[in-house]
Amino acid sequence: MYNIRTYNAIASVGLERFSPAKYAVSPDSGDPDALLLRSHKLKVEEIGSQVCAVARAGAGVNNVPVQACSDRGIVVFNTPGANANSVKELVLTALLLSSRDVYGGIDYVRSLASITDEADLNSRVEAEKKRFKGRELVGKSLGVVGLGAIGSMVARAGLDMGMRVLGYDPALSVEAAWRIPAEVERMENLAGLFAQADFVTIHVPLMPATEGMINAESLSAFKDGSALLNFARQPIVDTGALTAALASGKVGKYVADFPVPGLIDDPRVMLTPHLGASTEEAEENCAVMAAEQLIRFLETGSITNSVNYPAVSMESVNGFRIAVTNRNVPGLLGQMTSVLAERNINVIDLINKSRDDVAYNLIDLEARPDQGLLDAIGAIEAVINVRVLAGKG
Repeated sequence: MYNIRTYNAIASVGLERFSPAKYAVSPDSGDPDALLLRSHKLKVEEIGSQVCAVARAGAGVNNVPVQACSDRGIVVFNTPGANANSVKELVLTALLLSSRDVYGGIDYVRSLASITDEADLNSRVEAEKKRFKGRELVGKSLGVVGLGAIGSMVARAGLDMGMRVLGYDPALSVEAAWRIPAEVERMENLAGLFAQADFVTIHVPLMPATEGMINAESLSAFKDGSALLNFARQPIVDTGALTAALASGKVGKYVADFPVPGLIDDPRVMLTPHLGASTEEAEENCAVMAAEQLIRFLETGSITNSVNYPAVSMESVNGFRIAVTNRNVPGLLGQMTSVLAERNINVIDLINKSRDDVAYNLIDLEARPDQGLLDAIGAIEAVINVRVLAGKG
């Protein structure tokens, strides 16, 4: 029986993936084997000694102490792409709101609620509608920074609306490249994209290299009066530099999913309360994906969509399986196989993968591992933890 502790309200369709015969799932689960959360800011002291995995039902993991988990051999999962359509649709809403003053028009009409004469109402509306004149998206340039699951969908939607789409992503993977329409113009640098785009939308993860990416220097390259959309993470945009760019007219509109003090009352700014993944469909998709990744890891040791450990797949359990996390140092695999050889234990199958400073191993053994073997492998200096998985008999 595996114990799963949940934080936040996880969609029931995801929780239903856990078989009651194998899993006890509860926010009060004691000595959990894994944690499942959404936006809860996980503290190191909340991670029990038996935890071997943390699953975040969402793409960002800035609410999880990833490095501390890596140091303890805890695999951290996220759910990239599960909420991509939800975010894409909100970005399209932002595009339309930044080109047409729909919000201002609605607010104006509401101010006429006391007028009861229809003719008078229509007269006022016709006289004032020019105040809310906007511009069409067709023929305008859309700059997409980050062409992953969300960015590629936004780029395709931009093309469908008749826009010229410019894309920039220096870390573009082969898998992501297949999702990008051929019509997207790939830019070699951000300055070139900013100088040509009427609308710029940000879709990069928050990390040291992207924090403050949109700053005074990068904003100076923007096309005058362009609109900036941020539905990635708030710290990617430097608030002080943005405020100055709005005041000078360098940036004409800013639409984002992250309210910050100092911008809320600016008429050129529209902020939503972190609604990117707030749809029933996105919450369900993320919950299902997170649950299935946890189940696969706990039962077979396979890793999919981890942010700190390598992807590893070895589905069928031949014999008795152990999983070993370790620091990525030379000779470690040889030390483990030597321990097995000394005990005359035959290895049926083995996979070893590394990622940065850590590595992960799945080893199928012919004989049932006893505590002495587990202790011997665990005693190897670079080994972080050893876990016994399902096996025959």
